[in-house]
Amino acid sequence: MQLALAACQICLQTDMFDLLANNALLVVAMMISIWVISIPIRNVSIIDIFWGLGFVLVAWSTFGRTEGDAPSRWMLPLMTTIWGCRLAGYLAWRNLGEPEDHRYAAMREHWQGKFWWVSLFTVFLLQAVILWLVSLPLQAGISQAEPEWSTFHVVGLLLWAVGLFFESVGDWQLARFKSDPEKQGQVLDRGLWRYTRHPNYFGDFCVWWGLYCVSIAHGVAIWTVISPLVMSIFLMKFSGVGLLEKSLNQSKPKYQDYVQRTNAFFPWFPKTR
Repeated sequence: MQLALAACQICLQTDMFDLLANNALLVVAMMISIWVISIPIRNVSIIDIFWGLGFVLVAWSTFGRTEGDAPSRWMLPLMTTIWGCRLAGYLAWRNLGEPEDHRYAAMREHWQGKFWWVSLFTVFLLQAVILWLVSLPLQAGISQAEPEWSTFHVVGLLLWAVGLFFESVGDWQLARFKSDPEKQGQVLDRGLWRYTRHPNYFGDFCVWWGLYCVSIAHGVAIWTVISPLVMSIFLMKFSGVGLLEKSLNQSKPKYQDYVQRTNAFFPWFPKTR
């Protein structure tokens, strides 16, 4: 209840309300632009490449609309840029030139000629709302930052660094594994994948809790905890682990054995039989 009241009080401040509204319009404009591009190329998957860049856009838009030299004010845009550009670069390298993601392809087949219009609402504008919501710590943390350093800056930076390591190294190990023809149909259970079945998703989890810690360094944006909570739920239950586990169980016969000995999300030593 107190978090909700704090959120309402901050949002009712004229400057903060204008900032949130302008960033919402910016995110919607970005997503509509990507939607327009997706129509002639018949590939909705390009939205994945721009997901991380959307947060970079919001972070620097907020930075440009505010003033000051507080640590959070420059740390948050820089941390977001490093994370977002790495993710966008990796997904562009992995996805460009490939067929449309099977999830979107199934939706396209279901809706047929109406998909171009349906995708605007069910894919692009929906992700615009989620992106704006998840970016609340960035918007509040940058605009409400104070000039003092805090323990939360250190904790947040360490969490973010751990997350970036797991996400980057996990993606690199998976890409190298998939590039080996002899490993087709096998299960990656080495490197970080020995300790968690989804090191890249765990990394994303740490990145967002790290950004949140930096944003609340002075207690002004505690109510934005909704952001890392939403990301955690998506990563562990829906678009991340939950969705991927279903397809892996069907496509890889040895995956169940991997499941029995390896944690799904949080890293830990594999179980022995």
